[in-house]
Amino acid sequence: MSQPPFELTDELQQAVSSFFQRIPFNQMLGIELDELSTQRVTMHLPMKPELIGNFMHGILHGGVISSLLDVAGGAMALIGAFDKHQHLSSAERMARLSKLGTIDLRVDYLRPGRGQRFTASAVLLRSGNKVAVVRSELHSDDGTLVAVGTGTYLCG
Repeated sequence: MSQPPFELTDELQQAVSSFFQRIPFNQMLGIELDELSTQRVTMHLPMKPELIGNFMHGILHGGVISSLLDVAGGAMALIGAFDKHQHLSSAERMARLSKLGTIDLRVDYLRPGRGQRFTASAVLLRSGNKVAVVRSELHSDDGTLVAVGTGTYLCG
């Protein structure tokens, strides 16, 4: 018997949003969620002096770039896992999803991170019972593609 199409309800959107907003590192960076859907996750990060890696040119630190790609990828993997585990009770689903973690992240830095706002978007490439693969992109405020990432996440 096939499952009904997965729908990201307001309740599930709130659960994903709450999960990521409660992570102190995300708060410290200043990451803000823009879009949560079954097709895409989008979030942004305003530039601030503490995030500069190259102080001579005011360029966003590479670790911040990879972190933002990872957070966007993790949110997308979590949404994919909700779909895969919709047959479970809420308690069982949350127990499994509490184990969400990054297995591998490959980042390609394409251009320097110049700008005042950086936007990361992520799409699900594959979602299995235990592992999800996500593709993420980071753009600066003028639309320049700064970096791309492919992440593998444990989600079950």
